[in-house]
Amino acid sequence: MASAPLRAVHRLAHRFARSLRARRPAPVSALAHAPHPWARALGMLCVVLLGAWLGLLAVGDVRTKVGPMDTTMTLRPSLSGGTKINVSPLGALELDSHTAPVRLDVDVDRLDPVRSQALVEHPERLAGLQQEITHDVESGTLDLAVRSSVAVLAGATALGLAVYRRPRRALAAGGLALALLVSSGACAYATWNPRSVLEPRFSGLLSSAPSVVGSARSIVSDFDVYQKELARLVTNVTKLYDATSTLPAYQPDPGTLRVLHVSDVHLNPASWHIIGSLVEQYKIDLIVDSGDTMDHGSAAENGFLDPVRDLGAPYVWVRGNHDSAATQAYLRTRVKNAVVLDEGRTVTVAGVRISGMGDPQFTPDRTAANGGDAVERAAGIRLAAALRGQQRAGTPADIAVTHEPVAARETDGEVPLVLAGHVHHRETEVLPRGTRLKVEGSTGGGGLRAVQNDEPEKIRASVLYLDRDTRRLQAWDEITLGGLGLTTAEVSRHLATPVPTRRAPSQGPPSPSP
Repeated sequence: MASAPLRAVHRLAHRFARSLRARRPAPVSALAHAPHPWARALGMLCVVLLGAWLGLLAVGDVRTKVGPMDTTMTLRPSLSGGTKINVSPLGALELDSHTAPVRLDVDVDRLDPVRSQALVEHPERLAGLQQEITHDVESGTLDLAVRSSVAVLAGATALGLAVYRRPRRALAAGGLALALLVSSGACAYATWNPRSVLEPRFSGLLSSAPSVVGSARSIVSDFDVYQKELARLVTNVTKLYDATSTLPAYQPDPGTLRVLHVSDVHLNPASWHIIGSLVEQYKIDLIVDSGDTMDHGSAAENGFLDPVRDLGAPYVWVRGNHDSAATQAYLRTRVKNAVVLDEGRTVTVAGVRISGMGDPQFTPDRTAANGGDAVERAAGIRLAAALRGQQRAGTPADIAVTHEPVAARETDGEVPLVLAGHVHHRETEVLPRGTRLKVEGSTGGGGLRAVQNDEPEKIRASVLYLDRDTRRLQAWDEITLGGLGLTTAEVSRHLATPVPTRRAPSQGPPSPSP
């Protein structure tokens, strides 16, 4: 009988316990979801990157002297890396020195008058300038690394504290920023390219570019880059600052032949002034024009060729598809310093043996059928046969010239260097048998027809540096000017890696041109 009341008490206690559990507040995790781990990681990454950048921007620069100049070195975030040297008022030098997510910016603030005057008055001190500059650069780079580490650590930590309000998370952000900078430095060290100074991209005053870049022969032969070329750069900048009204002349290297390659002038009268200026500035020995000087090839246009007489250098020309037979005859008979090449004719001009082939087509003539690439290949095959004939005679050509790149490709293996134009943009390619094909853009910026385009076409020319003994290409400068209405200028230097030329297999006589 006593069991019935006992069971009633148990039921009441069970109900009371359930009511207490029902009234207990739910845990916070049940009311709000925790952030996703990827969202937390992305937020931390944003804090690290932004804080590091703000730190570098605020206190990450180092002022140091490099030889006679006072400079400011700074690290900046970048997608491609590299080094940018701002040389006011000349412009900027960009070097592909490394591949990393940071770029080294060097601003030349001023030239110290006392140190520069001492160099001018005591030229013998230039001998020790190489070691001094190397020491200055190493010291400045070390100071920059330490200061940048402190800057990114402080910037990311401060921003992390402001965002998270937790010292542990803030210190984690600072540590990640420091680790990112160290890994970027390791990446820059692993990809460091000391020869990048040999191929700078210069923007600014065109007339000062040759003096800043230096002579081609010494650039090819000197591989101790950051001791010799950096000292040469500082010396040239010192001279530029010392000049008041004129810039120092570009000193030609007696061991280098300079060939100016132009193409596709297309009746632009400004081209002659540009070519004449380049001839004077670079001390050009020879001009090679790969055709399309005219637009319609009419006899009325022939007077446009008269300024060739005053360019100051021999002018080698091949016919383009916009140049007529009348154009060719006028240039051959009326312009004394012009040398016209066609049908594989080979001449020696300024010590260089050049063979050329005019374009077999004249496209302004709408009555003639367009033969297309087949006609161009046939012309290239005839030029290759002429080059083989010169080799058998013991007088091989150093350069071949055509207008169409399609024809130029047929000379592969028969000549070290072949020049072309026609396509209005630059191309450089080493063909399978070792011949280097260089296609030049339009030196006339597309001619007067360029006004029909949405944007002005740029004016392009190249200076080729040949060894005077071997007549092989050593280096070249690509010169790019802003087109109609623009005033920008850029000079970019490139080195030619020696490539052995393999003779093409002998071929039968070329098929006649359609």
